[in-house]
Amino acid sequence: MAKFSKKVMGKEVGDAAVYAPPHTMTGKPVKVASNSRPDRSDASTVNMSVAGINRRSAPEAKTTGIVTRGNGAATKGTIARGPMA
Repeated sequence: MAKFSKKVMGKEVGDAAVYAPPHTMTGKPVKVASNSRPDRSDASTVNMSVAGINRRSAPEAKTTGIVTRGNGAATKGTIARGPMA
């Protein structure tokens, strides 16, 4: 006969599967569903989103604009690409 109890100092220790197989709150056995998710192990397959903009619907970067005046010795940030009222 198998020994199910592994009590140490009045507490049960050991694998829970020995004395309580996986079950729902109603006592029925748990059904394990297969993993049907897509592979997310690579950064190119993850659909990341920030502030409502996700990778699949991200707009293309703007490459046109006008050179602004009065920038002094600035070497970066001299092109305006937004709406200029």
